[in-house]
Amino acid sequence: MSAQPYKEILHNGLWKQNTGVVQLLGMCPVLAVSTSVVNGFSLGLATVLVMVLSNAAVSPIRNYMPNEIRIPVFVLIISVLVTVVQYLMNAYLYGLYVVLGIFIPLIVTNCIVLARVEAFASKNPVLPSAVDGLAMGLGLAAVLAILGGMREILGHGTLLSGLDLVFGDAAKAWVITLIPDYHGFLIAILPPGAFIGLGLLIACRNFLTLRGERKAGGNAAISHADGGVAVSHIN
Repeated sequence: MSAQPYKEILHNGLWKQNTGVVQLLGMCPVLAVSTSVVNGFSLGLATVLVMVLSNAAVSPIRNYMPNEIRIPVFVLIISVLVTVVQYLMNAYLYGLYVVLGIFIPLIVTNCIVLARVEAFASKNPVLPSAVDGLAMGLGLAAVLAILGGMREILGHGTLLSGLDLVFGDAAKAWVITLIPDYHGFLIAILPPGAFIGLGLLIACRNFLTLRGERKAGGNAAISHADGGVAVSHIN
């Protein structure tokens, strides 16, 4: 397979079919965990790992699995992988594991993971399936990180708080205080702030997409007009 299909898969996952701001899947973790960059991006990376491994695990057995039991088999595979990720975080990132709490095992029920296994991995070879899982997962992780950053800045006036949960106590010095003596904006870190922030991200993505389409359409019209002038001149 050439590089072009992989570029399309990455473009779909990161932008065109982004699960967070286009397909609007997995809203529970997007709205609940995105109170900071660290929390959001950490759960996003855990989801990326599960999606890559589940897609890569389902693809080799897609031709040997009876159609009637495919969904239970998919869920079983995803459950095993989520359990492995959960135990690893419990063992090596316990502080972060406690903060993310129930949302780690709830990756099993995240419709993004099952949707990509069913729609892509069950119909394509291993490598494209793994790349699709990576692209879709990173698209969600990016939304979680950006939304978490917006809410953290407005809610606490800081950025990267909670890094010590990942890198130890030394990382407390890495927290960036953007607004000194900030008393906070409570609504930003509450569920309404998550809805407002997500709506702004969706609007921004739609604006950039429409602007790109209009620009591409304008360039195509100019090229067509130039071609017509050249033909008329030759005639």
